[in-house]
Amino acid sequence: MDSGANDDASREVSVLDEEEDTDEWKKVALMRAFVEKQDSAAKEEDDYMLRRFLRARELDLDKASNLFLKYLKWKKENIPKGFISESEVQNEISHKKMFMQGLDKKGRPIGVALAVKHYSSKRDLEEFKRFVVYILGKLCDRMPRGQEKFTVIGDLQGWGYSNCDIRAYLAALDILQNNYPERLGKVYLVHVPYLFMKAYKIIYPFIDKRTREKIIFVEDKNLKETLLEDIDEDQLPEIYGGKAPLVPIEESLTAE
Repeated sequence: MDSGANDDASREVSVLDEEEDTDEWKKVALMRAFVEKQDSAAKEEDDYMLRRFLRARELDLDKASNLFLKYLKWKKENIPKGFISESEVQNEISHKKMFMQGLDKKGRPIGVALAVKHYSSKRDLEEFKRFVVYILGKLCDRMPRGQEKFTVIGDLQGWGYSNCDIRAYLAALDILQNNYPERLGKVYLVHVPYLFMKAYKIIYPFIDKRTREKIIFVEDKNLKETLLEDIDEDQLPEIYGGKAPLVPIEESLTAE
Protein backbone atom coordinates (compact mmCIF):
# COMPACT_ATOMS: atom_id res chain seq x y z
CA MET A 1 0.00 0.00 0.00
CA ASP A 2 1.42 3.43 -0.94
CA SER A 3 1.69 6.41 1.41
CA GLY A 4 -1.40 8.05 -0.07
CA ALA A 5 -3.49 4.99 0.70
CA ASN A 6 -2.02 4.90 4.21
CA ASP A 7 -3.00 8.54 4.76
CA ASP A 8 -6.53 7.83 3.54
CA ALA A 9 -6.81 4.87 5.92
CA SER A 10 -5.53 6.94 8.83
CA ARG A 11 -8.05 9.69 8.11
CA GLU A 12 -10.84 7.12 7.93
CA VAL A 13 -9.87 5.64 11.31
CA SER A 14 -9.63 9.15 12.76
CA VAL A 15 -13.14 10.00 11.56
CA LEU A 16 -14.49 6.76 13.03
CA ASP A 17 -12.80 7.53 16.37
CA GLU A 18 -14.32 11.02 16.41
CA GLU A 19 -17.78 9.63 15.64
CA GLU A 20 -17.39 7.07 18.43
CA ASP A 21 -16.26 9.78 20.87
CA THR A 22 -19.21 11.97 19.89
CA ASP A 23 -21.59 9.08 20.49
CA GLU A 24 -20.00 8.48 23.90
CA TRP A 25 -20.37 12.08 25.00
CA LYS A 26 -23.98 12.18 23.83
CA LYS A 27 -24.67 9.18 26.02
CA VAL A 28 -22.79 10.80 28.89
CA ALA A 29 -25.13 13.80 28.63
CA LEU A 30 -28.20 11.53 28.62
CA MET A 31 -26.85 9.56 31.56
CA ARG A 32 -26.13 12.72 33.54
CA ALA A 33 -29.66 14.03 33.03
CA PHE A 34 -31.06 10.75 34.35
CA VAL A 35 -28.76 10.12 37.33
CA GLU A 36 -28.95 13.71 38.60
CA LYS A 37 -32.73 13.34 38.86
CA GLN A 38 -32.22 10.17 40.90
CA ASP A 39 -29.45 11.45 43.17
CA SER A 40 -28.28 15.06 43.39
CA ALA A 41 -24.82 13.83 44.47
CA ALA A 42 -24.26 12.93 40.81
CA LYS A 43 -23.65 16.64 40.14
CA GLU A 44 -20.37 16.37 42.07
CA GLU A 45 -18.92 13.82 39.64
CA ASP A 46 -17.38 14.88 36.32
CA ASP A 47 -18.24 13.62 32.84
CA TYR A 48 -15.13 11.44 32.68
CA MET A 49 -16.40 9.53 35.70
CA LEU A 50 -19.72 8.93 33.94
CA ARG A 51 -17.93 7.87 30.79
CA ARG A 52 -15.92 5.26 32.69
CA PHE A 53 -19.13 3.73 34.03
CA LEU A 54 -20.60 3.76 30.52
CA ARG A 55 -17.56 2.04 29.07
CA ALA A 56 -17.66 -0.55 31.83
CA ARG A 57 -21.16 -1.47 30.69
CA GLU A 58 -20.48 -1.36 26.94
CA LEU A 59 -22.25 2.04 26.61
CA ASP A 60 -25.54 0.57 27.86
CA LEU A 61 -27.25 3.57 29.46
CA ASP A 62 -29.52 1.62 31.80
CA LYS A 63 -26.80 -0.68 33.10
CA ALA A 64 -24.27 2.12 33.46
CA SER A 65 -26.76 4.38 35.26
CA ASN A 66 -27.74 1.64 37.69
CA LEU A 67 -24.10 0.85 38.44
CA PHE A 68 -23.31 4.54 38.93
CA LEU A 69 -26.24 5.12 41.30
CA LYS A 70 -25.13 2.11 43.36
CA TYR A 71 -21.66 3.66 43.44
CA LEU A 72 -23.03 6.95 44.81
CA LYS A 73 -24.79 5.08 47.59
CA TRP A 74 -21.65 3.06 48.34
CA LYS A 75 -19.55 6.23 48.41
CA LYS A 76 -21.85 7.93 50.95
CA GLU A 77 -21.72 4.89 53.21
CA ASN A 78 -18.05 4.02 52.89
CA ILE A 79 -16.22 7.28 52.12
CA PRO A 80 -18.28 9.96 53.88
CA LYS A 81 -15.22 12.26 54.08
CA GLY A 82 -14.33 11.67 50.45
CA PHE A 83 -11.15 9.78 51.35
CA ILE A 84 -9.73 7.15 53.71
CA SER A 85 -7.19 8.47 56.20
CA GLU A 86 -4.10 6.52 57.25
CA SER A 87 -5.43 6.37 60.80
CA GLU A 88 -8.28 4.17 59.52
CA VAL A 89 -5.94 1.56 58.04
CA GLN A 90 -2.99 1.53 60.42
CA ASN A 91 -2.84 -2.26 60.76
CA GLU A 92 -2.81 -2.78 57.00
CA ILE A 93 -0.18 -0.09 56.45
CA SER A 94 2.07 -1.61 59.12
CA HIS A 95 2.50 -4.80 57.07
CA LYS A 96 4.25 -2.91 54.25
CA LYS A 97 2.45 -4.82 51.53
CA MET A 98 1.65 -1.99 49.10
CA PHE A 99 3.98 0.39 47.30
CA MET A 100 3.52 3.13 44.70
CA GLN A 101 6.23 3.80 42.15
CA GLY A 102 6.52 6.24 39.28
CA LEU A 103 4.63 6.18 36.00
CA ASP A 104 4.61 3.72 33.12
CA LYS A 105 5.21 4.79 29.52
CA LYS A 106 1.57 5.83 29.14
CA GLY A 107 1.72 8.00 32.24
CA ARG A 108 -0.18 5.55 34.44
CA PRO A 109 0.81 5.39 38.14
CA ILE A 110 2.38 2.07 39.13
CA GLY A 111 1.32 0.16 42.22
CA VAL A 112 3.27 -2.84 43.56
CA ALA A 113 1.54 -5.35 45.84
CA LEU A 114 3.59 -7.93 47.77
CA ALA A 115 1.11 -10.74 48.38
CA VAL A 116 3.38 -12.58 50.79
CA LYS A 117 2.93 -9.71 53.27
CA HIS A 118 -0.81 -10.35 53.55
CA TYR A 119 -2.12 -12.86 56.10
CA SER A 120 -5.81 -13.63 56.50
CA SER A 121 -5.21 -14.35 60.19
CA LYS A 122 -3.85 -10.84 60.74
CA ARG A 123 -6.48 -8.80 58.95
CA ASP A 124 -9.88 -7.41 59.78
CA LEU A 125 -12.02 -7.62 56.63
CA GLU A 126 -13.63 -4.21 57.09
CA GLU A 127 -10.24 -2.54 57.58
CA PHE A 128 -8.94 -4.41 54.54
CA LYS A 129 -11.79 -3.00 52.45
CA ARG A 130 -10.93 0.49 53.66
CA PHE A 131 -7.30 -0.20 52.74
CA VAL A 132 -8.32 -1.13 49.20
CA VAL A 133 -10.19 2.18 48.92
CA TYR A 134 -7.17 3.98 50.40
CA ILE A 135 -4.90 2.37 47.78
CA LEU A 136 -7.22 3.18 44.88
CA GLY A 137 -7.56 6.75 46.09
CA LYS A 138 -3.79 7.20 46.27
CA LEU A 139 -3.32 5.75 42.78
CA CYS A 140 -6.02 7.99 41.32
CA ASP A 141 -4.54 11.04 43.04
CA ARG A 142 -1.18 10.21 41.46
CA MET A 143 -2.57 10.31 37.91
CA PRO A 144 -1.26 13.13 35.71
CA ARG A 145 -3.80 15.36 33.98
CA GLY A 146 -5.49 13.49 31.14
CA GLN A 147 -4.77 10.02 32.55
CA GLU A 148 -7.55 7.83 33.94
CA LYS A 149 -5.88 4.48 34.58
CA PHE A 150 -3.18 2.88 36.71
CA THR A 151 -0.92 -0.15 36.40
CA VAL A 152 -0.33 -2.79 39.09
CA ILE A 153 2.42 -5.35 39.60
CA GLY A 154 1.10 -8.15 41.77
CA ASP A 155 4.12 -9.97 43.20
CA LEU A 156 3.35 -13.49 44.41
CA GLN A 157 6.86 -14.59 45.33
CA GLY A 158 6.73 -16.74 48.47
CA TRP A 159 2.92 -16.86 48.44
CA GLY A 160 1.50 -19.85 50.31
CA TYR A 161 -1.55 -21.13 52.18
CA SER A 162 -1.06 -18.65 55.02
CA ASN A 163 -1.37 -15.80 52.49
CA CYS A 164 -4.44 -17.19 50.72
CA ASP A 165 -7.48 -15.03 51.50
CA ILE A 166 -10.34 -15.62 49.07
CA ARG A 167 -12.77 -13.38 50.99
CA ALA A 168 -10.33 -10.47 50.82
CA TYR A 169 -9.60 -11.04 47.13
CA LEU A 170 -13.30 -11.06 46.26
CA ALA A 171 -13.91 -7.96 48.37
CA ALA A 172 -11.10 -6.09 46.59
CA LEU A 173 -12.38 -7.22 43.20
CA ASP A 174 -15.89 -6.07 44.03
CA ILE A 175 -14.68 -2.60 45.06
CA LEU A 176 -12.49 -2.23 41.98
CA GLN A 177 -15.01 -3.41 39.40
CA ASN A 178 -18.15 -1.79 40.78
CA ASN A 179 -16.82 1.47 42.20
CA TYR A 180 -13.67 2.20 40.19
CA PRO A 181 -14.57 0.87 36.73
CA GLU A 182 -12.13 1.46 33.89
CA ARG A 183 -9.44 2.63 36.31
CA LEU A 184 -7.27 -0.47 35.93
CA GLY A 185 -5.03 -0.25 32.90
CA LYS A 186 -3.05 -3.44 33.33
CA VAL A 187 -2.02 -5.84 36.09
CA TYR A 188 1.12 -7.95 35.87
CA LEU A 189 1.17 -11.06 38.04
CA VAL A 190 4.81 -12.01 38.65
CA HIS A 191 6.57 -14.87 40.45
CA VAL A 192 3.32 -16.85 40.34
CA PRO A 193 3.56 -20.18 42.22
CA TYR A 194 1.58 -23.16 40.97
CA LEU A 195 -0.32 -23.21 44.26
CA PHE A 196 -1.79 -19.76 43.56
CA MET A 197 -3.60 -21.05 40.47
CA LYS A 198 -5.96 -23.00 42.73
CA ALA A 199 -7.05 -19.77 44.37
CA TYR A 200 -7.22 -18.02 41.00
CA LYS A 201 -9.63 -20.63 39.67
CA ILE A 202 -11.98 -19.83 42.56
CA ILE A 203 -12.02 -16.09 41.95
CA TYR A 204 -11.86 -16.25 38.13
CA PRO A 205 -15.66 -16.49 37.62
CA PHE A 206 -16.06 -13.22 39.56
CA ILE A 207 -13.65 -11.31 37.30
CA ASP A 208 -15.54 -9.49 34.57
CA LYS A 209 -14.44 -9.81 30.95
CA ARG A 210 -12.93 -6.34 30.70
CA THR A 211 -10.80 -6.94 33.81
CA ARG A 212 -9.66 -10.39 32.65
CA GLU A 213 -8.27 -8.86 29.48
CA LYS A 214 -5.96 -6.66 31.57
CA ILE A 215 -4.38 -9.49 33.59
CA ILE A 216 -0.96 -10.68 32.40
CA PHE A 217 0.83 -13.67 33.91
CA VAL A 218 4.56 -13.04 33.52
CA GLU A 219 7.08 -15.87 33.30
CA ASP A 220 10.13 -15.43 35.51
CA LYS A 221 12.51 -15.86 32.58
CA ASN A 222 10.87 -12.94 30.75
CA LEU A 223 10.17 -10.78 33.81
CA LYS A 224 12.36 -7.73 33.21
CA GLU A 225 11.92 -7.82 29.45
CA THR A 226 8.12 -7.92 29.76
CA LEU A 227 7.88 -5.13 32.33
CA LEU A 228 10.24 -2.91 30.33
CA GLU A 229 7.80 -3.02 27.41
CA ASP A 230 5.52 -0.71 29.39
CA ILE A 231 7.76 0.72 32.11
CA ASP A 232 11.01 2.65 31.67
CA GLU A 233 13.99 1.34 33.62
CA ASP A 234 14.19 4.42 35.85
CA GLN A 235 10.54 3.89 36.87
CA LEU A 236 10.82 0.11 37.32
CA PRO A 237 11.50 -1.14 40.89
CA GLU A 238 14.99 -2.43 41.57
CA ILE A 239 13.61 -5.83 42.59
CA TYR A 240 12.58 -6.35 38.95
CA GLY A 241 15.83 -5.16 37.44
CA GLY A 242 14.99 -1.46 37.30
CA LYS A 243 16.52 1.54 39.05
CA ALA A 244 13.70 2.72 41.34
CA PRO A 245 13.62 1.83 45.05
CA LEU A 246 10.28 0.67 46.43
CA VAL A 247 8.24 3.48 47.97
CA PRO A 248 5.62 2.53 50.61
CA ILE A 249 2.25 3.84 49.45
CA GLU A 250 1.78 5.97 52.58
CA GLU A 251 5.02 7.80 51.72
CA SER A 252 4.20 8.38 48.07
CA LEU A 253 3.42 11.79 46.66
CA THR A 254 0.36 12.84 44.67
CA ALA A 255 0.56 14.26 41.16
CA GLU A 256 1.70 17.86 40.88
